[in-house]
Amino acid sequence: MIFRPATRRAALAAWDVLCWLVAAVLATGARYDFAISEVQWTSVLTFVGVTAALQVVVGYASKMYRGRYRVGTFDEALGLALLAVCVALVSYVAFVVVLHTDLPRGVALLAPPIALMSMASGRWVYRLLRARGLGERQPATRNVVIYGAGDAGYQLLRLMLTDRASQYRIVGLIDDNPGKRNLRLMGVPVIGNKESLPEAAIAADADTVILAIASATGEFIGEVQDLVEGAGLEFLVLPPLNEMFGRKFRLGDVRKADIADVLGRRQVETDLGAIADYLAGRRVLITGAGGSIGSELARQVYKFGPAELVLLDRDESELHAVQLSIYGKGLLDTRDMVLADIRDADALRAVFEEHRPEIVFHAAALKHLPMLEQYPQEGWKTNVLGTLNVLSLAADHGVRRFVNISTDKAADPTSVLGQTKRLAEQLTAWMAERVEGSYMSVRFGNVLGSRGSMLHTFNAQIEAGGPVTVTHPEVTRYFMTIPEACELVIQAGAIGGPGEVLVLDMGTPVKILDVAKRLIARSGKEIDIVFTGLRPGEKMHEDLFGGSEQGVKTAHPLISHVSVPPIEPAALEAYRAEGAML
Repeated sequence: MIFRPATRRAALAAWDVLCWLVAAVLATGARYDFAISEVQWTSVLTFVGVTAALQVVVGYASKMYRGRYRVGTFDEALGLALLAVCVALVSYVAFVVVLHTDLPRGVALLAPPIALMSMASGRWVYRLLRARGLGERQPATRNVVIYGAGDAGYQLLRLMLTDRASQYRIVGLIDDNPGKRNLRLMGVPVIGNKESLPEAAIAADADTVILAIASATGEFIGEVQDLVEGAGLEFLVLPPLNEMFGRKFRLGDVRKADIADVLGRRQVETDLGAIADYLAGRRVLITGAGGSIGSELARQVYKFGPAELVLLDRDESELHAVQLSIYGKGLLDTRDMVLADIRDADALRAVFEEHRPEIVFHAAALKHLPMLEQYPQEGWKTNVLGTLNVLSLAADHGVRRFVNISTDKAADPTSVLGQTKRLAEQLTAWMAERVEGSYMSVRFGNVLGSRGSMLHTFNAQIEAGGPVTVTHPEVTRYFMTIPEACELVIQAGAIGGPGEVLVLDMGTPVKILDVAKRLIARSGKEIDIVFTGLRPGEKMHEDLFGGSEQGVKTAHPLISHVSVPPIEPAALEAYRAEGAML
């Protein structure tokens, strides 16, 4: 049976009153064998009435009976102990020291600890009964082994045992810590470690393994996934920590592992204080806010409470999508949703004059390498001249912090995309020398799941029955998930200096062929792989640093910085005239 919160809290208060009564009677019996005078019995009952009243009044005032704590938790035990001590001290001073009543001192000393133990015991029994899931439950349809007996594993186990809609039956835990070999959590034993995982899961009659390590690396997830699926079992994971930031973990968060879990999932250490200092209460403009990076930047910046968040894009449908994801509505009837093209300097000027942004994240760009090889002038207009428009207006309107989103293709560029983004970095460095504040660029490689990305292409090809096209069997790329990249971009904005290019640590390059093979294996289909050859301007292996660049570590372990030679706008046309690719 499930009680309303008010009923449950009233029941707790009534239980505590009963505990004081029982404690006083037990103390009297234990100390005096109930052989006290009628006057003393009157004092004992008066003592019970006063302590019970104090317990309820002080407990209500301290919110003990207003849902301050979850019942049966360690935090509640500490609060309950403090409350009982306060009630006991007040009662003892009143009855023994000040009023000199006939209350036996033994009762005043023994009753409080007995009452406290009784109150706590009742709560722990209640929690135990809930943990055992009393009440009608859905029939279990999956036998599950949880990999990870730490905090995340315990939370998942507790949710599965207490959620009456859960269809999971927990048959064991897996953990690599030798000290947990004999551990039992809520009655569920640790049955093995990574090496014995397939055999232990099969012996326990499990059909599903859930990895409950939210901070697991992509490499580790890939290894466990191969073990589990190689044994014919289903493999599920918890979301990474950055996906659960600022909210409670839910049973519905458990999901199938995808390629982004394997290639990404590095834990990003974020200095929340530094980020809040430069974002909270500020007017922030994000260009390209409808794109994959821009929209995720918008969602993350929004969490830090900017005074105004202005989202600019030339695609109205994408603006609708990002507004819906942040605000839960997509009416597009507010002035902070701006439909404009960064090529249009006059339209941009009106935006800057109206909103007066203090911080700009410049994510608007054309990014598809083969398309820009065919239409280099479009890349020039958007990535170079459009960036110059945004930089110039930011400088004219006193923007204090400007973060230009760049790409690893700007390091020793061999393509139109790389050249135009390199020029955008140089223009940012030039502007940084002429303004107060920090104007910088942030450079990183491929992001998983962005629109038109390799993953979307591979999945569409697999869905269509193949073949999957890969340019070259040895080609490699750096990968990072969109949330990881955006979190580091925001962090870089807090620590970057004027004119710097901050380079995000992308980990180890990944062979595209291996990604294609893993996706095909997950699909369960027989799909051919066809090699199409490198496209014009495309590198076999990308670099995060140019040949003449030397990365220097910053205060953040995943961010380095390099210097780029500035280029003034007047030199652009000469560069363009000399550039064979432009």
